[in-house]
Amino acid sequence: MRLLWKPIALAALVVRAQNTPRRPAAREYDTHNYYIVEHDVQPGASIHDVAKTLGVEVVEPLGELDDHWVVRTPKLNGDLEARGFDPVLDAYHSLRDVALSGDGLEARSGQDLEFSKRLYNSIAFLERQELELREKRAPPPIKPPPKSAAIVKEFNIEDPYFPRQWHLVNDEYPENMMNVTGLWAEGITGKGVLSGLIDDGLDYTSEDLAANFDAKNSYDFNDHEALPTPKKERDHHGTRCAGQIAAVKNRACGIGIAYESKVSGIRILSGRITTADEAIALNYGFQDVHLYSCSWGPRDDGTKMQGPSYIIRKAVLNGINKGRGGKGSVFVFASGNGAHHGDQCNFDGYTNSIYSVTVGSVDYKGLHPKYSEACAAVMVVAYSSGSGNHIVTTDRGKNGCATNHGGTSAAAPNAAGVIALALSVRPDLTWRDVQHLCVQTARQINPHDSDWSKMASGKYYSNKYGFGVLDGWSYVQAAKTWKLVKPQAWVETPTIQISNGTMDEHKEFEGGDFIDDGGVSSTILITKEMLAQNNFEKLEHVTVRVWIDHTRRGDVEVYLESPNGIRSVLAKPRERDNAKTGFPGWEFMSVKHWGENPVGSWRIHISDQELEAEEGYFLGWNMQLWGESIDPAKAKLYEINKHDDLLPPFRNGTITPARPVIPPHVGDPAPTETHTTLHGKPTDNLPHGSTTPPPPGWLSDLSKAKQNWLMGVVAVIILLNFAGAIYYCRKHFGLWGDDPAAAYNALPGGETMPMANITGGRREGQGTGRRLYDVVEEEEGADGALAARGPPAASAAQRTGNAPGRSTGGLGFHSGFLDDDDPLTAAPTAGVAGGARYRDDDGLPPRTAQPVTASAVKVSEPAASPEESSASSEDGNLWEDARAK
Repeated sequence: MRLLWKPIALAALVVRAQNTPRRPAAREYDTHNYYIVEHDVQPGASIHDVAKTLGVEVVEPLGELDDHWVVRTPKLNGDLEARGFDPVLDAYHSLRDVALSGDGLEARSGQDLEFSKRLYNSIAFLERQELELREKRAPPPIKPPPKSAAIVKEFNIEDPYFPRQWHLVNDEYPENMMNVTGLWAEGITGKGVLSGLIDDGLDYTSEDLAANFDAKNSYDFNDHEALPTPKKERDHHGTRCAGQIAAVKNRACGIGIAYESKVSGIRILSGRITTADEAIALNYGFQDVHLYSCSWGPRDDGTKMQGPSYIIRKAVLNGINKGRGGKGSVFVFASGNGAHHGDQCNFDGYTNSIYSVTVGSVDYKGLHPKYSEACAAVMVVAYSSGSGNHIVTTDRGKNGCATNHGGTSAAAPNAAGVIALALSVRPDLTWRDVQHLCVQTARQINPHDSDWSKMASGKYYSNKYGFGVLDGWSYVQAAKTWKLVKPQAWVETPTIQISNGTMDEHKEFEGGDFIDDGGVSSTILITKEMLAQNNFEKLEHVTVRVWIDHTRRGDVEVYLESPNGIRSVLAKPRERDNAKTGFPGWEFMSVKHWGENPVGSWRIHISDQELEAEEGYFLGWNMQLWGESIDPAKAKLYEINKHDDLLPPFRNGTITPARPVIPPHVGDPAPTETHTTLHGKPTDNLPHGSTTPPPPGWLSDLSKAKQNWLMGVVAVIILLNFAGAIYYCRKHFGLWGDDPAAAYNALPGGETMPMANITGGRREGQGTGRRLYDVVEEEEGADGALAARGPPAASAAQRTGNAPGRSTGGLGFHSGFLDDDDPLTAAPTAGVAGGARYRDDDGLPPRTAQPVTASAVKVSEPAASPEESSASSEDGNLWEDARAK
């Protein structure tokens, strides 16, 4: 027996070590530059070969992401750093040049071409790390509450704070509370569940939290220390949210919803943080941590459109695929506090993710607070501040208590607490089961609010309330007998390029259709065969990726209409958003089509405010349908394409053309699509060039610019020969008459047409028409050079076409996460700033999908008259036009 003791003890230590999160190495940003390397092992070059070639030191693996590494190199002298010289990126670019061209091998330390190629192909991704901020979604300071003596007297308080926790027991409005006390009576208190608070720290010395604090799965990524100690004056946000979930019974303040569950602190919001550390944080302890409460995101001021970068998206997906032993990490995100600034959560790439339970707010009266952001990605609402009342919870300090917590920051942990109770009863629930229970059990609140609309499934949905308010009792009772859903399946449609629209890796736009009066629409057909061949049975989420070039992003409106006539509002105008960067492959998400039959034509409609000073172009779009699989045995894990924002798509190292249509997977039938522009043009009746790519030939080997130059030369030669032939015939056969003008006829009806309508001029001094053929998209100036378009001079009904090389200005997904704004309170029908409200057009009768031809068809329709538009809006059309008047 004594001989067996050491092997058993050693095995126990190994198991314990495997279950302990890997502590990241401390970062030395003052002296070193850090990078992420995604290493592909297939080509055969080791990570050490890669590091040697790049001139970097391997620090450690990147958290729980397989084959991802954190590397570093000492900083250069200040002058070189200031000039932006980066020897690592320079070494990578040099390696790429050698591998792709085969030149300069002698100068590369004897590396042969084959080894250079292996090295280059082994580097799937390389990114330099920059320190950035992630912002907590905390309400700003408010007026100080009344003195404690007055509060005690008014409310007859004995145990100081539980009577004030109205979100648990609401004596004044008993229908408006989280409804969990009945579960406590059943002994359901969250035992065995661990919630990770990704926030600004967690005060584990608090009497409310000390007994429920999990140090093993906690870490400070801001200061790279083991314990997430709040240090800055405003580092109270995470502690307050933790108290809502797991404050123990009969201690300092009040009580948590799951008061016998555990919490860990993952500190990222107290300073700048890199992509690498955020990715590690989102997977930190993901085998032990059941759910992550995230009350932070881009600044909620109605000007930002930001989301997670490629590596962070991979980390979230890694948690979904591998967290909790494959059941998936549950991510709960606050929807945002910027609705009173016109902000919408579909402009936030964290809240509009299919992997997030996105939570908005209602107050203690059940009203929608004006700060709570609405969008088609909101899944549920939970109780938080508004109508002059706030959330009472734990605060920093041994006996610290907060009486002024609120915003969607407080709504998210209230929802997380309910989910923790359910996971304590059913730990086998997957991340999608958690979402299904939200959809099925959420209670419709304020049913007379005009924002509610009926879904194809018969349920009701609101962009303000999601599927309704989360009810703890209903949620957990349903979880007890819930049948687990089958694994996830998805259908990816081909990317539709509108009028040869493109966007490269530099965010440069070209092509597309002008967004004229009435807007632009495009349609994609989903067939039964597509669903069957993708193992797809039931619909859950719908994501839509769009490429839109616009001089003022806040003017753009986007909605998606299903085959059953159900509309999802994806974007409404944002008064404060003056960005000129457009939508460079931005992905929207909607849960409004949950449970709907997706077969038929899906239509996207893009419009703007029709202002003379602004203009935009719709370049392309695609869709992904996400849902339940038919056969679990055929299910597979989704993988992210790091080039999914390029137009046309870039997959497996090659550009995939949009036409002819490529099926999402091998063997799928190609879905047909139509594109409709809802306005008339001077060239409506003119022939257009074929949209089918020509067969490969000598011309395909030339660049587009050279092709355009050659085509121009050929056209000039043809015109000169034609003119010469006419001159010869008239001169030779005596066709010159006494009145030269008599040889020419006027256009039919006595009208005249400017030559610009045929030659393609589109600006002041050039005419206002569109080209005769949509083959060559660039314009030539007087000197023969390609000319960019100037500001519009003609009416909106006349302007069409595209500008070559239109740039988004290099939009990045991490350009700054700033403080949230003051949450306000509004009546149930209050919407976004400027009177723009989310309201969906379900007043229209369901439409039967019309069959479309196998080839892409482009149809132009005249814009509706003001009288027709007015009539349609009055005839049961619930789509509210929030355009600036």
